[in-house]
Amino acid sequence: MFPLPRCLAALVLPALLYSQTSPITLEEAVKRSLEKYPTIRMNAEQVSAASAGIQLARTSYLPKADLLAQINRATRNNIYGMLLPQSTIAPISGPPNPTNAGTNVWGTATGILISWEPFDFGLRKAGIESAEASRRRAEMALERTRFEVAVTTADAFLTILAAQQTAASAQAGVERAKVFHDVVSAMVKAELRPGVEASRARAELAMAETQQIQAEQATAVARAALAQMLGVTPPEIALSPGRLLESPAEPSTASTDAHPALKEQQAAIEESKARLLTIDRSYYPKFNVQAATYARGTGANPDFTTGGGASGLGPNIYNWGVGFTVTFPFFDYASSRAKKQAESSRVRAEEHRLELIRQELNGQLERAKAMLEGSRRVAANIPFQLDAARAAETQATARYKAGLGNLVEVAEAQRLLTQTEIDDSLARLQIWRALFAVAVAQGEMDSLAAGASRR
Repeated sequence: MFPLPRCLAALVLPALLYSQTSPITLEEAVKRSLEKYPTIRMNAEQVSAASAGIQLARTSYLPKADLLAQINRATRNNIYGMLLPQSTIAPISGPPNPTNAGTNVWGTATGILISWEPFDFGLRKAGIESAEASRRRAEMALERTRFEVAVTTADAFLTILAAQQTAASAQAGVERAKVFHDVVSAMVKAELRPGVEASRARAELAMAETQQIQAEQATAVARAALAQMLGVTPPEIALSPGRLLESPAEPSTASTDAHPALKEQQAAIEESKARLLTIDRSYYPKFNVQAATYARGTGANPDFTTGGGASGLGPNIYNWGVGFTVTFPFFDYASSRAKKQAESSRVRAEEHRLELIRQELNGQLERAKAMLEGSRRVAANIPFQLDAARAAETQATARYKAGLGNLVEVAEAQRLLTQTEIDDSLARLQIWRALFAVAVAQGEMDSLAAGASRR
């Protein structure tokens, strides 16, 4: 068996691959895109991160335990006097040293501090509710993303079908133009028509071929868009139109209240309100039950002498204590108030955005209903237009052959017939597209996609 030439293989292999691909329905295409599109997986990870944030917020109820172990070699010179809290100068305990010497000793320390907040005026609960609100918003964002991916996939699917229907009608127009070109060429050769008409017929044929090429180009572009959503290559895509080339039923009368964009925005409002509650609960006293035990060791003696070389390497003085601590950020009132005002403004902004989204969806729904009504009326009128266009083309061709008409009449009749055939092939698809526009505005297209995919 001889190998295929490269140019022939480039044409044949994609066709073979395409022919071996199992056709998919609209419902199947949507399901595949929801499984493979990266944005959905990215948003799903954001939901997981938000869920982990809830677990983190819940850990605030647990007591805190800080362990410490230290060893050092340092001098022991000490003086009287106060030193304000800072992070540079290391504190030294014990009486002031009468001499300023460079002798140094070992020092060790080890201890544990356990602190627990028995009540907090609802601050920790507010933190958990804020984390849960963030998770709900992430879940609603995931739902909106899934809906948008499904809508984009369905639009690409319908666009491919429309382009294929247009290409088929354009191909029929090319065939008619070829037949008419042959007729004109024969009549010109027989000197029954002037030679310019052969050129005009060839121009009409080229125009029809250009229209077919443009339709095929639109098909390829739409196929590439759908391939991107499915994570495959364009030659792997074969479509099963299902009922999309038939007249559909009436749409549902649902409102836009269940739209994923509205749900996400409502979750955003709840998240902002939860943050506002957290800020409101932050300006309260903090109560902590504390327990500590520690041990220290030093090579310095109270009489200003030092021990042996290993003295201080191990703790030799032990202490423990239990107490109750209250702290109150008194001067944080101004900053807390400013934070509350800022967050309150964000809550109102999110509420206004919700109203904006609702108005836009209602307007989108009304436009989709108007488009649906117009598409149904066009589809009902197209058969009469198609019959008239076919009759006009037949009569114009017959008149031309009989020498009673001219080429321009035939060319115009053929162009009108081709355009009418395209309109006829797209009429039912336009109804489906309008139905999907209604479903997109309502935020629910699963049932419509399932109904369109039934064979």
